[in-house]
Amino acid sequence: MLPVWLFGGTSMIGWHVIRSSIQGLEVFCNRFAKFAACRDWRRINLDDADDVQALFASAAPRYVICCAGICDVDKCETDPDWAYRINVDGIVNLLANLPATTRFVYCSSDHVFSGDTGPYDEASDLDPITVYGQTRKTAEALIREARPDALIVRAGPVIGDSVDSRTGYLDWLRYRHREGLPITVVEDEARSAVSGPDLATRIVALTMSDCAGIRHVAAPAVSRLELAMYLNREYEIGADIAVERRVDRLVPHIGRIELTTLYDDALVEPLQLIP
Repeated sequence: MLPVWLFGGTSMIGWHVIRSSIQGLEVFCNRFAKFAACRDWRRINLDDADDVQALFASAAPRYVICCAGICDVDKCETDPDWAYRINVDGIVNLLANLPATTRFVYCSSDHVFSGDTGPYDEASDLDPITVYGQTRKTAEALIREARPDALIVRAGPVIGDSVDSRTGYLDWLRYRHREGLPITVVEDEARSAVSGPDLATRIVALTMSDCAGIRHVAAPAVSRLELAMYLNREYEIGADIAVERRVDRLVPHIGRIELTTLYDDALVEPLQLIP
């Protein structure tokens, strides 16, 4: 297999793609990552233009899957410059250096939508209400202009274990219960959550296809509370779960984001998380 470079190995999507059946994979993470699992991965900061230029000057991968970025919604609100540097400048550097022969797959987010006007398909207007969502919208626009042959994949929350055993819905619940920390979920948020292994399989298949433009990973929307209760029961976590509403949050909070699709091929068949 020709080499596949994956940026963002510590992300939820990246972590599950790494553990999928994809062949010829080389994994990258940022230089500050200290998790044991990424000890042998290659290091690069995509927001460092010289770093990225030097990397691609030495090799031309057949595929690049970009799962990199920061998705800490609260921190992005308090430090927009930092959010744009990581989530947008990194894409600018990639686009400036990607060989023309490299297939580029960008893993975006359902946060490009507000959750107030859905359901959402690939042609829906973008209306992010958070800085994080705005950075994803900006990155998508840059990609579509510079690389019309690229593929942008939008997905909802990834359900499964994580590189640090505390990231993502499932490990967040486990971690906070284990540490005796309060667990509060937003009851009027609902999203198209999907299992990590299922999403990884879909992304690998899309990467190896000739699809371009935007593809959604469609799935039924499930409320944050329903999801938390399901995971709590299914994985026998035993957590006590409190609730609040979007209006109670100190920063803007998305509502109901159900991802649907305009396409009808096997690569967009909706994924079902909760039986």
